[in-house]
Amino acid sequence: MQQLRRNRRLRSNEAIRSLVREHTITPHDFLVPLFVVEGKGIKEEIASMPGYYRYSLDLLTNEVKELWSMGLKSVLLFVKVPDDLKDNKGTEAINPDGLMQKAIKTVKEAAPGILVMTDVALDPYSSYGHDGIVDKGYIINDETCKVLAEMSLSHAQAGADFVAPSDMMDGRILAIRELLEKENFKQTGIMSYSAKYASAFYGPFRDALDSAPGFGDKKTYQMDFSNQDEAIKETLMDIDEGADIVMVKPGLCYLDIVRDIRDAVDVPVAVYQVSGEYAMVKAAAEKGWLDHDSVMLEQIMAFKRAGAHIIASYFAKDVIRILD
Repeated sequence: MQQLRRNRRLRSNEAIRSLVREHTITPHDFLVPLFVVEGKGIKEEIASMPGYYRYSLDLLTNEVKELWSMGLKSVLLFVKVPDDLKDNKGTEAINPDGLMQKAIKTVKEAAPGILVMTDVALDPYSSYGHDGIVDKGYIINDETCKVLAEMSLSHAQAGADFVAPSDMMDGRILAIRELLEKENFKQTGIMSYSAKYASAFYGPFRDALDSAPGFGDKKTYQMDFSNQDEAIKETLMDIDEGADIVMVKPGLCYLDIVRDIRDAVDVPVAVYQVSGEYAMVKAAAEKGWLDHDSVMLEQIMAFKRAGAHIIASYFAKDVIRILD
């Protein structure tokens, strides 16, 4: 029988490959994480994240302007809090003149049209390095949710467009949404870390913010990485409580979860390509064991193919430079 269908015809050159390509990457896909520190004139490379930096507020302005010029229009802010401001109550988290609140205003002044999302969790502010208030060695839930709601309100008052609770406390989305509504911040969105797993891939991030837990681990509130159906349950509950966007974290080892959630919900789905995933590519490339740019692009495309609408990635600038 003569072969009439030849799939390779659609792969024969770059012109036809690009014409029939199912997924593409653009600057609009990315949410860019930014690390902020106190001080002046600081652009400090993170040892375990080569090519990624902590910025003081004055140099954060330059970075934001560069992102905007590249077409990267959404950022996710994290702050490294001095040890003397950490406690077990999240006091500094709700300081209207705190580093996060100043960072929000700085970013908005540098690029008024940029979308600002903010990390909402207590670990950067905690003397214990945990995402909630600690009582007798246990991370207590409901009292933590109250502080997270106040923290979110403080971010909204400073000008944040979205708050991004990353703590995995039960009921925190409802607590945040109700307080924002009560205080007339009805347009402030919530991007919930709905399926955040207790992962070994977070190490470099904790180096970046000096936020490693001081005792134990985070398995009593972050999800067991053996579980799949639980991710759907957590996500649907967050949507019912008022989440506008839901997130899966980490990324590459959880592409099945991204697809499951994308198929189950009718809100945008984000994925976080976390610090350990970034560091592995950087380290292997430095050794000459793989081609940095090719692997980076392949991983980013995997997130798109799995169904992510939004990709939080430390590679965002690198990817856009290549695409340009």
